[in-house]
Amino acid sequence: MEKSKTTRMVAEAGILIALALVLGLIKPYEFPQGGSISLEMLPLFLFCVRWGAGPGLIACTAFGVLQVFVQGAVSYGWASILLDYVVAFFPLALAGLGRGRPGGIYWGSAVGALGRFVVHFISGITIYRILAPTAVLGTVFDDPYLYSAVYNGSYIAVDLILCIAVFALAHKPLEKYYLGEDLR
Repeated sequence: MEKSKTTRMVAEAGILIALALVLGLIKPYEFPQGGSISLEMLPLFLFCVRWGAGPGLIACTAFGVLQVFVQGAVSYGWASILLDYVVAFFPLALAGLGRGRPGGIYWGSAVGALGRFVVHFISGITIYRILAPTAVLGTVFDDPYLYSAVYNGSYIAVDLILCIAVFALAHKPLEKYYLGEDLR
């Protein structure tokens, strides 16, 4: 990669990570054991689709680490911090599989969000199983697997829907940016 392109990638990563951190602070709803409705994934998906999964992995990891310090962490020990903040954002880089492909911003974002859900689900059935039985959205769950799926799926699905809606609204003016045509 030529030097000016690398510089541009690093600059975009810094700006979009900072934007993700700010958007993560704007939470219309926050769940009691962590997780919230926000648009924090939006800039990360955009970066990953523009630059690919490799650079996306670095940016998403940086976001996960910085999120602990900027937004604070709801956790039950170091394993919870590692899984729910650092590792959970690795899979968002899978959005980079949509790089340069029509509709890649949409299905890439869905793949990345699904990957994040899997990590949070694993955290829920291993670390947070101590909270079951518990109530989520007005329903009591005894099964940690069902609890984790509903708890984590509820906010990740809403976040993904919001991201896809924003991408769709901005599609016409930003299509070349989504496809990375300005980088060629």
